[in-house]
Amino acid sequence: MNNIEQAYALARDRYALLGVDADQALARLAEVPISLHCWQGDDVGGFEDPGRGLSGGIMATGNYPGKARTAGELRQDLDMAFGLIPG
Repeated sequence: MNNIEQAYALARDRYALLGVDADQALARLAEVPISLHCWQGDDVGGFEDPGRGLSGGIMATGNYPGKARTAGELRQDLDMAFGLIPG
């Protein structure tokens, strides 16, 4: 059993003392759809003119180092996110 599994087992046991079935709660949570808005990937910069400065909008990623610079990188980021989001 790895560290994450051990930590979950401990948490599951603690929640059980409070009458909470953690396994059932996670199974129910896995059925809840999660939306991923387009601005969370591309934000306000776009890919057409990577040298252009930001011009407003939400700027969640803005000029953050490591943000996707191309549509291909955005797809890789999405693949990673979808692999980590349950359901």
